[in-house]
Amino acid sequence: MSSVKKKTDPFKSFVAGGVAGAVEGVITYPFEFAKTRLQLVDKSSKASRNPLVLIYNISKTQGVSSLYVGCPAFVVGNTVKASIRFLGFDSIKALLADKDGKLSGPRGVLAGLGAGLLESVVAVTPFEAIKTALIDDKQTKSPKYQNGLISGSVKLCRDMGFKGIYAGVVPVSMRQAANQAVRLGSYNSIKTMIQQASNTPADVPLNSAATFAVGSIAGTVTVYTTMPIDTVKTRMQALGADKLYSSTLNCFVRIFREEGLSTFWKGATPRLGRLVLSGGIVFTIYEKMLVVLN
Repeated sequence: MSSVKKKTDPFKSFVAGGVAGAVEGVITYPFEFAKTRLQLVDKSSKASRNPLVLIYNISKTQGVSSLYVGCPAFVVGNTVKASIRFLGFDSIKALLADKDGKLSGPRGVLAGLGAGLLESVVAVTPFEAIKTALIDDKQTKSPKYQNGLISGSVKLCRDMGFKGIYAGVVPVSMRQAANQAVRLGSYNSIKTMIQQASNTPADVPLNSAATFAVGSIAGTVTVYTTMPIDTVKTRMQALGADKLYSSTLNCFVRIFREEGLSTFWKGATPRLGRLVLSGGIVFTIYEKMLVVLN
């Protein structure tokens, strides 16, 4: 049976993570689109909060292609993000693992935390800013950035500038650090428990079904623990956010005071759908890619 080496080659982690991120991004993007739109919906709006109704209405009135507004930026960002995430996680994990190559629960969370911070600055913040702004622009009466996938994104970046693209770096870093600490930490813990229960060596990957299941469970846990940070992140990256919120804390306080606590979990259902699929797809493809590359 093929096995993954205890010390994964950094280049192979980078490549395997990139492939996994690209595939997952394309498959799950409609859920990401629905989540972002729901987080941007004004409280006074009469529009349905049901993500499936939202997806149906948009595809019916604006065409299926409208569900993929901002998708190229998201997929490119997802590819780079996943590459950086797994490269960072495997590198930090190698430093924190014991002499048998095993990682304790707290150290797994710490490795995930480091990977999340790294990916948030390098990849997530700029590409998420572009995706969110494009989705926000699409729902305005006079969209400015929908004239071509590349030209619209270039014009948007030029108008937003470096400061605008990195406006949400604090909530993004918080979300990604929390995301990966919970996601990678819980994935590593559950995977280790299964391997120990079945007397499987730590360097032998789980089968595809088990990997998908563990990844999906990790995705579910991640959604509900980090949703408030994700909502603040989306609001901070919307067009004109700099005129509404003076800081990440100000955004959090205003949402809580003006819209209520439940608003922080607006968009949780489509995000759950995406992350459950995402967790299963990403970890499965990543593990299989490492086997192929080795």
